[in-house]
This record gives sequence, C-alpha cells and structure tokens, in this order.
Amino acid sequence: MPRKPLSLLPKTILIVGLLLLADPAAAAAHDPVAPVALHLTLGLAGALLAGFVATRLKQPAVMGELVFGVIVANAGLPFAAELRDSPAIDLLGRIGVLLLLFEVGLESTVRQMLKVGLSALLVATIGVVTPLALGWLVASQLLPAGSSPFTALFLGATLTATSVGITARVLQELGALDRPEARVILGAAVIDDVLGLVVLAVVAALIGAANAGEQLAVGPIALIMVKALAFLVVSLVLGVWATPWFFAWAARLRHPSTLLALGMGLCFGLSWAADWAGLAPLVGAFAAGLVLEEAHSEPYRARGERGLEELVHPVAQLFVPVFFVQMGLHTDLRALLQPGALLLGAALIGVAIVSKQACSLLVLQDKGPVDRLLVGIGMIPRGEVGLISAGVGSGLLVAGKPVVGPAEYAAVVAMVVATTLLTPPLLQWRLGVLGKAQR
Repeated sequence: MPRKPLSLLPKTILIVGLLLLADPAAAAAHDPVAPVALHLTLGLAGALLAGFVATRLKQPAVMGELVFGVIVANAGLPFAAELRDSPAIDLLGRIGVLLLLFEVGLESTVRQMLKVGLSALLVATIGVVTPLALGWLVASQLLPAGSSPFTALFLGATLTATSVGITARVLQELGALDRPEARVILGAAVIDDVLGLVVLAVVAALIGAANAGEQLAVGPIALIMVKALAFLVVSLVLGVWATPWFFAWAARLRHPSTLLALGMGLCFGLSWAADWAGLAPLVGAFAAGLVLEEAHSEPYRARGERGLEELVHPVAQLFVPVFFVQMGLHTDLRALLQPGALLLGAALIGVAIVSKQACSLLVLQDKGPVDRLLVGIGMIPRGEVGLISAGVGSGLLVAGKPVVGPAEYAAVVAMVVATTLLTPPLLQWRLGVLGKAQR
C-alpha cells in the first residue's frame, strides 16, 4: 500500500528543521554572497514556518515571525548568534521596514491624513507627555537608592515613541488600513517620532550639561526641531506638487521597470533625507508613499502594465518578514534575571500600555466615529525604538556610571517584548469586535 503523502505543515517543518540544524560557520564559502544567501534562507524559512503556524492559530503572521526570532535567540541553536549578528540580515531587515512603511503610505494620501491631522497631533502629544511623566514617576520609586535622577528621566523617555512598523503590518494583514483609526495611528506615530527625538535630545543634553557643569544649550535642540519640521513640510508639499508631472513624463520612456524604479527611488531618497533631518528613515519612506497616489500609475496601467502597489508588494513580502524575525533575534530573555529587572520591567509594561490609552482620549469624532480603544492599542508597541533609546542611555555616563545600567536595560527589553507581542492579538481582537458590531 502506498504511503500517505505528508501534509503541508509536516513537510514545511521538516525542510525548515533541516535548515536550522545547519551550522553556517562550518560551511566554507568561496563567494562572499554565499553566507548572505544562507542567512537569508534561514531567516525566510523560519519566517515562513512561523507565519504559517500563527495564521493556523488565527493570529497575524507577524506574531509568528516575532516569536520565531525570540525562540531562536534564546534556545542556544548553533546558528543563532551568527544570524543575529549578520550585517546582511540587519541591512535587509532595515530595508524591509522601509518597504513596509512605503507600502502602507501608498494605501493613504496626504489629503486623507490631513483629515485626521488634528487628532493625530493631539494623540501624539499626549502619547509623548503621558508616558514620559508616568515612566519617570514609576521608575523613580522603583530604582535602587542612590540611582541618578537622570536614570528615571531617561527610562520615561524610552516610553515615548511608538514603533509603527508592527501596527502597520497587522492593520495591513487584516485589511484595516482604510479605517480612520489607522490614519490617526500612522499620523500620530510620525509626529511621535519627531517629539520623541526632541525628548531624547533634551534628556541627553541635560546629562551632558550636568557632566560639564554647564547650563543646557537650546541651540542644538532647536536645530533638530527645525530640520525635522522642514523635512516633513518640504517632502510632502514638494512631493504632492512635483510627482504627478514627473511620473507622467517618465511614462514616455516606456521602460518596463520605470514605475518601480521611480517609486523605490523616491522611497529610498526620502528615507535618506529623513535621516539627514535627524528622523528615523522609515518616516521618509512613509512620506514617499503618501505623496504617491493611484493617478501616478494610470499612464502605466493604460498600456497594460501593473500599478505601483502591485509592483512593490512582492518585493516587500520578501524583506518585511526578515525585519520582524530580526527584532525577535535581538531579544535576550536572560537579561530579565538581573536583580530588580522583572519588577521594574512589569511596571514599565503597565505604564507603556496605560499611557497610550490615555492619548487616545483626545481623538476627535467630528469626521465620523473613531474607536478610541483601537487607536490606543495601535500606539502600544515600542519595538526597536525602545531598544535604540535604551542603547543610547547605556552609552551616556553620569559620575562614571551608565545612565541605563544592565538591570534597567533588561527592564526596557521586557517592556519592548511585551508591547511588541501583545499588540498583534489585541488589534485582531478589537477589529473582530468592531466587525461584529457593524454587521
């Protein structure tokens, strides 16, 4: 009797398992691209399996990708350290999040974002002030006696910015990017980035001034704010004005790659400009997507070519999972064994969640009903933003000691892990509730 063929899941597990048992260090490579190819194979294979399992459990695929990275990082597998520290995987992951935000921006327009502009501004402002104040208050009560007052202030600063990549991916997977709540979240997250950057700059300047025995200099902070605002205004205004005629002119070239090359060029160009302005490059990628509308693809569609969204999507699907696996790979759960880290981490998790619910109370309802709880949940994740902020703090010294020590850094890691993993299922739950209410 012929054997019954394996189902899709066991086959996938078998293939991925064989790949994961491989030791990349043991394979001699003659071509420098070979290690990159192997690292990318491992990352994509794991993301595929984890995303498949997550969807079978009725969870967003991003949840599985994050959990896969966390498991690999903490299970002692032979390739874990090499995969985590791979410059190629790091670079591809960073490109992945740029493509994700570019793709998300393509599904909205500047005009649509302006409709929720005041709500986004209010949400972002309260979403920075409340976590900063509550984080400072809680940390100052829980830190050991003799800790620098700047430590509590810096921990509060790490809670301010929102990691929009996670929320954007979940909303995209669930087909909810056209909801007004999604536009409020995305707009607020962009403003969050500017305000969070200013907060970190102020705190770092305070520490530098205290170490030097000087007063705080306002010039560098004002320069950051001016550059950030100038970037946002110039990129959006100039983009809306210039891109329609430029894309129409480029359509005359009749090269099959023209539309994709122009779109990706704008995405990467504005990402660089955002970095120059002191902002996260993903803000530039999102701005590039916003200024491009369906009309830009019309001359290309008219001659039978695909539109920009259709061209970008398969490229994004290749690199975006690498970013979320990479986020999980940088999560060291052993850091939570540091003395006092668990209690401080639990407190920071509570503050991270509650403070972003407070910001949703200022969502305006004049443009139609907006679910405030959904907005609050979408603003919860801190992701790589929190880790980067904590990393900055660990490099700053006060009286010869790091502002963010090992225990404090571990507490931030706990907060980042919890907010990152909680957001996808919470968003799915709330959207499900709203969907049932509308039937």
